[in-house]
Amino acid sequence: MKIISSIGSEDLAIVYIAETSKGELMEFVESVQPPRSREEKWVLILSTLYGCPVNCPMCDAGSYYHGRISKEGIFAQIDSMVTKRYPDRKIPAKQLKIQFARMGEPSFNKSVLEVIDEFHFYFDAPGFMPSISTIAPQSAEDFFTEMLRIKTEKFNSGNFQLQFSIHTTDEKKRNELIPVKKWSFSKIGEYGRRFFSPGDRKITLNFAASNEYPMDPSVLLDNFDPEIFMVKITPLNPTYNSRKTQLTSLIGESGFEESSAVLGGFRKAGYEVVVSIGDIEENYIGSNCGQNILTHVINPEKHSSGYPVLGSELESRIHGHLKKKQ
Repeated sequence: MKIISSIGSEDLAIVYIAETSKGELMEFVESVQPPRSREEKWVLILSTLYGCPVNCPMCDAGSYYHGRISKEGIFAQIDSMVTKRYPDRKIPAKQLKIQFARMGEPSFNKSVLEVIDEFHFYFDAPGFMPSISTIAPQSAEDFFTEMLRIKTEKFNSGNFQLQFSIHTTDEKKRNELIPVKKWSFSKIGEYGRRFFSPGDRKITLNFAASNEYPMDPSVLLDNFDPEIFMVKITPLNPTYNSRKTQLTSLIGESGFEESSAVLGGFRKAGYEVVVSIGDIEENYIGSNCGQNILTHVINPEKHSSGYPVLGSELESRIHGHLKKKQ
């Protein structure tokens, strides 16, 4: 694997574009969360698929799909970022959060679990915390069974983060936002009850909040115990697809008012609520969730989108690669 480009800022986030020996392209990200230092919390965001087959209307990674990334390819992403800063692979960060969430639905690739299971063989990182963000595809039953085993055996003290991206409490409209067969709220709730143990982090229900899709706290209570599940509300990031599908973010750049009826409703229902708003600069770097620089390169409206410009030679090379693969 060879890194062919990097975009971003050392004190916030860097997006890397790499090419494999077979000519495939992937993206991965390292970030910090000011005012925390890298030694306090370092976040690595990995691709698990070359693109994504789901094609959610708010995410740019779904405009192409070239298959799964191997275990070796996932480890290579980690190693390239780690050895750049820690050549001995001893990572001093109190929390090393590795999110399998850049490109691709992680449960479509069992190599993700092999990487989590074998991580300690390659890196000395006492603060390692895997983070799985999933739409809970119906076809990934074996993945979730194996993930539960690994978590129970190796990560049973609050150092495994699980997030279900549901985005709306209307299950019919959820099918519009996530256009694949997936677990019902009832099944997600049942799995969460098996996954959660005393002392664990609460399981996150994530909403990329848009004005077009409802969020009704009372619906959650039927399936999601507030003692086990928490709610995270994030902006709908400025992706090419969200503009194309005319989705608008419930959360503006100025934030989300504490008095909001939605936020207050979730808290009144008993849920711990986190409103996660990143640095606006990440939108221009292209490192936020749903943004995908490789897709952006083949977007004819790219230069009005706020994405970084890579340079004509590199953009032409990536454009030709993706068009050839489609």
